[in-house]
Amino acid sequence: MLHLLPTRALALVTGLVVASAALADDGDRVIVTFKAEASVMRAHALSAGATASHTRTLESRAGVLAARHGLALQSGAGISERAQVMRVAGMTARDLAARLVLDPDVETVSVDRRVRRTLVPNDTLFAAGGANGPAVGQWYLKAPAGAVVSAIDAVGAWDRTTGSNTVVVAVLDTGVRPNHPDLAGKLLAGYDMVSAVAISNDGDGRDADPSDPGDWVTAADKTRDPTNFKDCDVADSSWHGTQTAGLIGAATNNGQGMAGAGWNVRVLPVRVLGKCFGYTSDIVAGIRWAAGLTVPGVPANPNPAKVINLSLGSTGACSTEEASAVAAANAAGAVVVAAAGNSAGHATGSPANCPGAIGVAAVRHVGSKVGFSDVGPELSIAAPGGNCVNLAGACLYPILTTLDTGTQGPVAPSYSDSFNVSVGTSFSSPLVAGVAALMFSAEPSLTPAGVRSTIMGTARTFPSSGLVDQTGAPVQACRAPNGTDQLECYCTTSTCGAGMLDAAAAVAAVLGLHAAISVNPAAPQGGQVVTLDSSGSTVPAGRSIATRAWTLVDGGGIVTGFNGATDGATAALTPSAAGSFTVRLTITDNQGVSVSVQQAVAVSSAPGGGTTGGGGGGGGAMSWAWLLALIAAVVALRLDRAAA
Repeated sequence: MLHLLPTRALALVTGLVVASAALADDGDRVIVTFKAEASVMRAHALSAGATASHTRTLESRAGVLAARHGLALQSGAGISERAQVMRVAGMTARDLAARLVLDPDVETVSVDRRVRRTLVPNDTLFAAGGANGPAVGQWYLKAPAGAVVSAIDAVGAWDRTTGSNTVVVAVLDTGVRPNHPDLAGKLLAGYDMVSAVAISNDGDGRDADPSDPGDWVTAADKTRDPTNFKDCDVADSSWHGTQTAGLIGAATNNGQGMAGAGWNVRVLPVRVLGKCFGYTSDIVAGIRWAAGLTVPGVPANPNPAKVINLSLGSTGACSTEEASAVAAANAAGAVVVAAAGNSAGHATGSPANCPGAIGVAAVRHVGSKVGFSDVGPELSIAAPGGNCVNLAGACLYPILTTLDTGTQGPVAPSYSDSFNVSVGTSFSSPLVAGVAALMFSAEPSLTPAGVRSTIMGTARTFPSSGLVDQTGAPVQACRAPNGTDQLECYCTTSTCGAGMLDAAAAVAAVLGLHAAISVNPAAPQGGQVVTLDSSGSTVPAGRSIATRAWTLVDGGGIVTGFNGATDGATAALTPSAAGSFTVRLTITDNQGVSVSVQQAVAVSSAPGGGTTGGGGGGGGAMSWAWLLALIAAVVALRLDRAAA
């Protein structure tokens, strides 16, 4: 989402909107995922270490497929233990995928699609130039008032929590400028996941430096490298990642600059976009690494994120790899927040349309869908994306955020304003990410599903009447995307998510909700029935527990499952011997908020070394198994005598 716009006069005349679509050329790269039992997996095991051995393993796997299919395959970056990038010069990605998917060792092959940052459209309500304002300041963080109905009321949330510096929000974007004073002390050590040197703009591939070198594209770039840049617009550097990082974690209450929605939370920069675009493979790797999961060839992330923001996207359905990465991040406890896209009311792109992601649409200050925002039933919530209202002069309702003044490389820190405007779903998404971080700060045991359901369940209702568009005509309800533009319209729950983001209500909803497990007996022995009790769990006043779910996380070799139901206030299981097992309790209240707690239970041996109730050498009570064996032996003896 670029911050520099053509003049609003030009936008008014042309009526054009710049789409954040995937590039027309799919390129020549594919993502190959091998089957878990594949022979190539057994023969070429992949280590997670950042050494030359992992590169040799990736090359060996590619070599096997190359020999089988008669292709000059080139190995690219690894994504997970079973997935890696491959390419063949002179063959399209779709043709290559069609060849490799037939291999018996291959589970899936997908085109490694190019992914752009979500771009600012040439809508009639946006402007460019100058450096002052907006007069309303950071209107989007304040409580709704007057004509401003979509402000998220972060101020109300801050009354309850100003965020925790132990909660980490990963920003997967173009990188971040670490020298911005509003980000000083807020950034953790991130990573640069951009593997293609041609678009990296920093002279190398993946490395430990996630700073943004600039993503400008010149006419000379397009002439020099038409393969990579032929579909790219000539443009100055966007400093896109710095903008999204500021909205989430700018230093707050320090007497200068701007406030971040997450106040005290920390930002983990993960660079996944280079000049003009990025690749799905790098974004998938970035999601996994941000969540604390293994990415071959990349050192482990010492600061796993609880929230992952993706202000980027590509057209089309969520890919297998994206869906797997979102699911893996959710399973690791991380929420994934993604921008809907900016192609003027067309279908939501990926990863915002991936299952488990919190997809975010953009609304104007008055609550209607802003012209550039995409729509779709996959979206979860809507948040301010910035809009100008007026067609001349200072933009009235842009999104103020951190920036750099450089048109190519970095020059000096700055802020966007009413003339150098930041608008788009790219800036709606980090507002939601910042609120999710506040929720985790208030209640660390929240589940990703609980965060999503709470944000949706506490949303304010969209306005549905009383507005007119720029022509004076009544605003109409948004329709399902059908391939044509739709500008300002009334959001519905099937087009823009559950409603407008309400930070104060979301944080209030999670406070006071806790899951607790008590164990009886407190020191169980092998063979004893162990009862787990959830009665110590609490919910805020006026709410109730709707559901409970007990899960055996690790049986430790002594427990194979529960003795009965796993959805009651209590659950029981019987360990067979000494050792330990781990269980999880997830409770959900009647507002859809979920929290979970995990507990390990140590089990000792029964007196004398046997299980409780055993008749071993310790002289304990006779076990049922021993008694049944004795009865069987007596019966057999009598039958033998009768036969004799």
